[in-house]
Amino acid sequence: MRNFKQLKLSCIAPIMLICSIASATFPVYADNNPADPSKVVRAVLEAADDGFDPVRTVNVYSNWIAEAISERLLTYDYLARPAKLVPGTAEAMPEVSDGGKTYVFHIKKGIYFAPDPAFKGVRRELTAQDYAYTFKRFLDPKNRSPSANVLQGKIVGMDELIAKAQKTGRFDYDAPLAGLQTPDRYTLRIVLNAPDYNFLYLMGFTAFGAQAREVVDAYGDQSGAHPVGTGAYMLQKYVPRSKIVLVANPEYRGYTWDFKSSGSAWDDQLVHDMKGKKMPQVGRVEISIIEEEQSRWLAFQGQQIDLDYLPQAAAPTVLDGKKLKQSFLDQGIRLNTVAEPGVVYTFLNFKDPVIGGSSLEKNALRRAIAMSYNVQDEISQVRLGLAVKAEMPIPEGVEGHDPSYRSSIAYDPALANKLLDRFGYKRGADGYRTLPDGQPLTLKIATEASAINVVFSEIWKRGLDKIGIRADFRVSNFADNLKAATECKLMMWNGSWTADYPEGDDFMQLLYGPNVGQGNNGCYSSPAFDALYVKAKAMPPGPERNQLYIEMSRQMEADTAWVLTVQRLRNWLIRPWIKGFKRHPILQADWQYLDVEKH
Repeated sequence: MRNFKQLKLSCIAPIMLICSIASATFPVYADNNPADPSKVVRAVLEAADDGFDPVRTVNVYSNWIAEAISERLLTYDYLARPAKLVPGTAEAMPEVSDGGKTYVFHIKKGIYFAPDPAFKGVRRELTAQDYAYTFKRFLDPKNRSPSANVLQGKIVGMDELIAKAQKTGRFDYDAPLAGLQTPDRYTLRIVLNAPDYNFLYLMGFTAFGAQAREVVDAYGDQSGAHPVGTGAYMLQKYVPRSKIVLVANPEYRGYTWDFKSSGSAWDDQLVHDMKGKKMPQVGRVEISIIEEEQSRWLAFQGQQIDLDYLPQAAAPTVLDGKKLKQSFLDQGIRLNTVAEPGVVYTFLNFKDPVIGGSSLEKNALRRAIAMSYNVQDEISQVRLGLAVKAEMPIPEGVEGHDPSYRSSIAYDPALANKLLDRFGYKRGADGYRTLPDGQPLTLKIATEASAINVVFSEIWKRGLDKIGIRADFRVSNFADNLKAATECKLMMWNGSWTADYPEGDDFMQLLYGPNVGQGNNGCYSSPAFDALYVKAKAMPPGPERNQLYIEMSRQMEADTAWVLTVQRLRNWLIRPWIKGFKRHPILQADWQYLDVEKH
């Protein structure tokens, strides 16, 4: 017989943003999840989320939490490197037919959503229809999803359904759709307009965790504060920009830790520590939002955080070369160093009236701006050596990266000055340049108020002063800057992208013209680049597609859409009581793979 607990989800009205689990109104079936409520992981995020409805955000920190709450059809093997797709809620990898256009997934039976008032006291089983509904939500025009481009144009019949919704103002979620069928409760049949060689990666995309229609209907615009999924954890407390608490989802079915070592000593130790355990073990995850590096580091030193990546500013204190200093080894702290599968860059808004456009003089201005930025200063002063120069938009560790590729844009203020002189950007009496028509020239660079961003601003100012361009640094917060960027309202902003899936398309789609506002936050538009992108999408993986990625990278450089800077090295510090940790290149919410030795 199942045990029952009585829980109630309550939120502060009317804005419903601070939520917690309190006593008594709907049943929880409490036998499934093996997690121990006394085992707690204290984690940290370096910037704020903007809610947990993946349809409405591309915020990495939002998706980090959503990944722990919702489950995708496919996921990744925890230890396998390079990253390897495996079944998630699907019984097995899909049946693929029709030349790669038809995919049939069979959903595991007996998977249940976390209890929530939206289900009116009834246990709610996951079905194939939940995935069909989730995919449709991304394409519903009223949602204006910044990730809609991931599915747009792919599913047979969907374009017509979207067009009808745009005319009527209502998306018909119940309309029959040839490309998205659920012939029975546990079968999902997806038919594509054309083969998509990255489609399986998309089915492992964090944002595509199954959502229940009843939950979205119940909470409407507040769905981002009420995520409900079938994953290992559920939201217990949410204080925006401050604190997030997750607790074990009592409906989660659990699994046995049985991952295979890749042969490394680190993997061997994980297998020794974890093999055969009923998972998850961690019953509670307390996540603090601490944007300032020094504050995060102090929290880790004070044992208020159990694991975090090493802030650059603390590296000289902690590291002796590439190893931990003895004082940290004596505390039992372990170091897991990984090259993050991502790039850091500053976009130059192609739609901005001052620096945007495809004319020669605008391109010359962007090129000069890019040539004024000293990437080596970023590596030494911001990253303190924990980064390498990024040469192409596809980073090491992602399919399509060419280790021999070298960027055509170098730090060269002298050449930048000659370029500006040639195209009529004249210096005034104060030493700063004007536009060719004599109007003032000031770059408006968006930033945030953390110490690391102060150093970024100093590097930019030093470089821009050398070429006579005035800069105005506009301080906001990450979430607000991200919103403004998706609306093409920022002239310049330093950003980064970490792989959602380990294939070059995930990075090149950030520069594809039709994706403006949907990942393409630099609002870059180039017919030449777009033609190459479309051609690459139609090709299977291999040397020919990789060559197109090289050509696309060259086109981006020719247009100077990004100032590409670094690929970061992340040194993760782990307290001795945390067992099972290995940073995954794609997965972020790793708490369900960990254990905590009580101390």
